Amino acid sequence: MSPWVLRGLREGVVTTRWPNRPDNYASSWRGPAAAPGQVPVSDELTAICPAGAISAGPDQTVRIDQGKCVLCGRCVTARPEVFGWSAGAEVAALTRAGLVVPAAEETDAGLAQVRAALAARTAALRRSVHVRHVDAGSDGSEEQEIAALLNPVYDLHRLGIFFTASPRHADVLLVSGTGTTGMAEPLRETYAGMPDPKVVIAVGTDAVSGGLLAGPPVTYGGIGDLLPVDIWVPGSPPPPFSILHALLIATGRLR
Repeated sequence: MSPWVLRGLREGVVTTRWPNRPDNYASSWRGPAAAPGQVPVSDELTAICPAGAISAGPDQTVRIDQGKCVLCGRCVTARPEVFGWSAGAEVAALTRAGLVVPAAEETDAGLAQVRAALAARTAALRRSVHVRHVDAGSDGSEEQEIAALLNPVYDLHRLGIFFTASPRHADVLLVSGTGTTGMAEPLRETYAGMPDPKVVIAVGTDAVSGGLLAGPPVTYGGIGDLLPVDIWVPGSPPPPFSILHALLIATGRLR
């Protein structure tokens, strides 16, 4: 008997049942940094973050842009009484402002309007969804997490979601990387070649904000200036569960 057959019989089913059932690994995942308390901001605190994710809110308290957080842990190590880690892999946001914590100015009515618009556009994306992935200047870490979606643990196909090599067949555009100047036109051409309705997901801190390499002349500082992004996924890199969470939102299976 093949050793792979024996291994399968010994280990049993390893595929997660998430989202239909809770998954301890997903809920225990360490997310981007957060600032749980209302702490007055100072130059010392803002200087800790190499990506510039720490800033002052309207009330001059500490605010963290999780879309810029590269998960280096410097803030948590230097000032654990101020900063901590968020928990769980469900970190995707429908707006860029939704990644700023404590929450920036964003009305419930405005967010509901964004949800309704996305739901209306993706009403047809339910049973069989095809995803086109484009690397727009990634360091390769996001690609490893995206590739993991196809392994037996996550098994993306069980949810009726498949990768495609052609934008003509794609419903969702999954973009990783900082949005380099050389990839601007290929990204736009890929987006233009997709049929409607279509959804754009920015995967990882680099795609959301540019990370440590944000700004000209090499990058655009994320893909937001290149494409109309529908879902933002922070993390450097985000785990497969976070990407899966965003895909399920995109296809209208999760709120």
